[in-house]
Amino acid sequence: MDWQGIRLPLRPTFAAGASLVLLATSTIMGISPAEAVPPDLSHASGQTCTDPVEAPANGRARPGGSDAHDPNELPPAEAARRDHEVDAEYARLMGPGPYAPAERAIYTIPVVVHVIAKNRTRSGGNIPRAMIDAQIRALNTAYTGGKGTNSAPSPFRFRLKKINRVVKSGWYPIVVNSRAEQQMKRKLRVGGARTLNIYTGDLDDNLLGWATFPQKRLDKYDGVVVLAESLPGGTASPYDQGDTAVHEVGHWLNLYHTFQGGCEGSGDAVTDTPAEAQPSFACPEGQDSCAAPGRDPIHNYMDYTYDSCMYQFTPGQVQRMVKAWRAFRAR
Repeated sequence: MDWQGIRLPLRPTFAAGASLVLLATSTIMGISPAEAVPPDLSHASGQTCTDPVEAPANGRARPGGSDAHDPNELPPAEAARRDHEVDAEYARLMGPGPYAPAERAIYTIPVVVHVIAKNRTRSGGNIPRAMIDAQIRALNTAYTGGKGTNSAPSPFRFRLKKINRVVKSGWYPIVVNSRAEQQMKRKLRVGGARTLNIYTGDLDDNLLGWATFPQKRLDKYDGVVVLAESLPGGTASPYDQGDTAVHEVGHWLNLYHTFQGGCEGSGDAVTDTPAEAQPSFACPEGQDSCAAPGRDPIHNYMDYTYDSCMYQFTPGQVQRMVKAWRAFRAR
């Protein structure tokens, strides 16, 4: 599998429904057309949200426990290898020479949302259709540059194609890089390289989400996983405006974190995002952690700040996404 990894290491914990009860049976509810409106589900009564616990001292997301390697922090050689593959395939398909954007090109991405739940209730992960629709709007707003100031518009548009509601206790919560996650994706993933598969549910280890990079050979693990309650209208405040999915789709389109590589080397391989020593949390205005020009890009979707603080992509990030799209996903 070709993991990008986790957007944020920490999220609010819930006072109600915190313990997970495995059900003896599981039911596959199946794929329904996006146009079909499932019954709306109300919030679980008494469910409240506490403040997120503080970030660890090293500020790093660590999948699988505090001692596991964080796949967000790619070694320079691995990042260079990935970038070389994209460059080589782009040159093979588009010819030699520098990147040249296609004028007025629009890339419409079909989206299949797999709602993974342990039962048919909202508290069990079965989020309502309204949240999914709001998430698609949030993706389109972010990728057209509409959420905040000085955000570069991209040519990507997102169209909800299907909603797949699955009740299966063995896949809930979703555990990164587990056999259950692999089984889930092998069973459910649909479409080719250009189809975005999003899996929602409760996530293990207080994680908000993770994603895979584009790669030359598509596999069944390709896609994005996000905490269900991070969708707009969810209970995961301050990560409840849909920017977890915006961030993870950025990885799916080949963006690194803004703090990739810290202050050294090529960083996130995008020249117009200032270098950043480590992830930023909350919304630390004016923070400058590297000697290189520019303050930390805390408003960039590829940092770790609150959803209310995130509202920017740069032109260089858009160029990087489009290049990878043409190389590996436009099939």
